[in-house]
Amino acid sequence: MRVRCDFLGEQLHLTDENLPDTVRQLGLAGPDEAVAVEAAGDGNINWVRRIRLAGGKSLIVKQARLALEKFPEYEVSTERIVFEARYLERARPFDFDRVLPEVRAFDPAQRILVLEDLAGAERLDEALARARDISEPMTRMARFLARVHRETRGAGAELASEFPNEAMRRLHGDHIFLLPYREEFPAPPETAARAQQIRADTELTGIAERAYESYLRPTGPLVHADVQPTNLLLRPDGPKLLDAEIAHAGDPAFDIATLIAHLVLPAAVRGDLAAARPVARGVWRAYSEEHGAAGRASLADVLRYAGLELVRRTVGAARVRFVESDASGLAVLELGTSWIRSPERCEPW
Repeated sequence: MRVRCDFLGEQLHLTDENLPDTVRQLGLAGPDEAVAVEAAGDGNINWVRRIRLAGGKSLIVKQARLALEKFPEYEVSTERIVFEARYLERARPFDFDRVLPEVRAFDPAQRILVLEDLAGAERLDEALARARDISEPMTRMARFLARVHRETRGAGAELASEFPNEAMRRLHGDHIFLLPYREEFPAPPETAARAQQIRADTELTGIAERAYESYLRPTGPLVHADVQPTNLLLRPDGPKLLDAEIAHAGDPAFDIATLIAHLVLPAAVRGDLAAARPVARGVWRAYSEEHGAAGRASLADVLRYAGLELVRRTVGAARVRFVESDASGLAVLELGTSWIRSPERCEPW
């Protein structure tokens, strides 16, 4: 099926039926080679499938469409997948640990990206749920982010022209900095009551709005902007970072803050923040050492962003499974709001 699109007028929507022929046209399979199509992942943003080729080889195929896959009420430029491919290309020279997935094919006209298949890897949220020791892979992830930030810091104007990703940047930002402080979302009763207090707190909402302004500044190094557990896979050969559709030139504190927020969240739920200190401390230390002092994000900025992420994951549209009860939600909100209000006075670890 061909539909109107935002970039050249028409786009061939991939289906399970026409995907095999597209794979052959991309040179990934022979003219008569069998191509099996399977579901793959959650596919919240893009249309995603796994293909299996002769000999057992498998690949992941993504296509960006104007309407988001699981949220069709949102229409966002399909150029987001171009920015994802561009991030992989731009960050690859600094990827000493092979954190990024390999690109097997890219069709920018039809917004199709084909990646290596990382099936069998454990998602970070699953590892956190079973209290797995993730210190080593998260330290490697922090060093990767630091290298990308450090090595692209001087290319701000060039990056801004290469990554004019305002649609995804603002959609993501609205869900972090605005919606949790303006709209009511489903939550357990005591958590919902606390959320109402947060929405009425002009100090907190003002801090969130100012942080949004920092997030939106069109300068800075290359940031992934979505370093959260469903985009982080753990494999025997190391961690993997997926889904760079929100990549832009911006505030490096945002990347490392998002990672740290999710590393401490399960411990905050259990009322045992000390349990998360070793990995959080190791991540910040590794990031700081790899980046160096020049131009490095301040810990206060990191903690403020992390606090905002904790709040939005508790009372925003994208609540995580760890905060299903009032006790867990209130514990995370207590930590998040303290980091938002006074990050410079917090003793995080």
